[in-house]
Amino acid sequence: MNDPEAAIAQRFRLMGSQLNERQRRAFAASEARTFGYGGIAAAARACGLAENTVRKGLRELDQEPLEAGRVRRPGAGRPSAQDSDPELLDALKALVEGDTRGDPERVLLWTSKSSRKLAAGLAERGHPVGFRTVPKLLRKLGYSLQSARKTLEGNQHPDRDAQFQTINEKVSAQIAAGQPAISIDTKKKELVGEFNNAGREWHPTGQAPRVNTYDFPSMAEGKAIPYGIYDIAQDTGFVSVGIDRDTAQFSVAAITAWWEQLGHERYPHATSLQITADCGGSNGYRTRLWKTELQRLADHTGLQIRVCHFPPGTSKWNKIEHRLFSFISKNWRGRPLASYEVIINSIAATKTSTGLEVYARLDEHEYPKTEITDAQLAAVNITRDPFHPEWNYTINPSPN
Repeated sequence: MNDPEAAIAQRFRLMGSQLNERQRRAFAASEARTFGYGGIAAAARACGLAENTVRKGLRELDQEPLEAGRVRRPGAGRPSAQDSDPELLDALKALVEGDTRGDPERVLLWTSKSSRKLAAGLAERGHPVGFRTVPKLLRKLGYSLQSARKTLEGNQHPDRDAQFQTINEKVSAQIAAGQPAISIDTKKKELVGEFNNAGREWHPTGQAPRVNTYDFPSMAEGKAIPYGIYDIAQDTGFVSVGIDRDTAQFSVAAITAWWEQLGHERYPHATSLQITADCGGSNGYRTRLWKTELQRLADHTGLQIRVCHFPPGTSKWNKIEHRLFSFISKNWRGRPLASYEVIINSIAATKTSTGLEVYARLDEHEYPKTEITDAQLAAVNITRDPFHPEWNYTINPSPN
């Protein structure tokens, strides 16, 4: 193993549970002394000990050995729970592992692994220990408090990576040619009113904002539907906040507003617009209204509208998610979205140290449900790419 610190950690995992309190300090201290410069910090990290504990172990290495059977010198306090009960760590390890790999009839399989429940489980097995001691023991076993991670995407499409490559090539070529390329999506809908918003802000002690006990939609003043357009080359966001419905008409109206307010001025010689979008929702590849509305946009702007959809289940890779929406959520965290004014101003005030700028507008139009006929769909001047034509296509302005 090339990494000395990793080697220390591996050796400690193999024998740490067999050592008492003093022996663990001695092990870490000997490794620190062998390591050389920076050894105390490296041994502390590898063994999960405080640096002061390693320093204490170094001092003990130079002291006279204790009497046989003693772990601490006389008057040094009571021994640790692990030293009093050498089987304690093994019992705890068996208990927490049973939560995921053991018999499905085990009690902890269907309960949370809280410190109190683990302490109670140890007591039932003849290893009484305080619940405050359990976290310390778990850290020695290599456990830490963690939350679930959203990484499972279900079945991957066989052409997933190839579509990613296609999107990258098309967007890169568009930007290199000085043409606009945007990433679009609808952010999570928000209730407007005095509702709890995840996160915390600084307030004078005892003066936290008061919000409704319940988040019933009937108590809201309305709903906000933020539709975002992220200019990939310019690192600029534009958010149109709707109040009615998230339809294809609403999404294309947001793109149109971006073009008229920002895009046209920044790309005066543009002949095409590259859009990257998710597979579903108001801008989904199967949505008829989406394509007919894009035809209106192409006719209105004179631009070729080039569209690439991300494969199913991969929406988090769309750049707007982590380059725009994540920063908006951070900016208004802990703040009740009491009015549309608060929402618009909070979005527009979003900035980053790398230069992100965000513009916001309120779209008060209504977008009724609209059915598109076969004839209307057939009138769309669309050219489909050979590779996954349902995901990659160009809508050209209608011929005169």
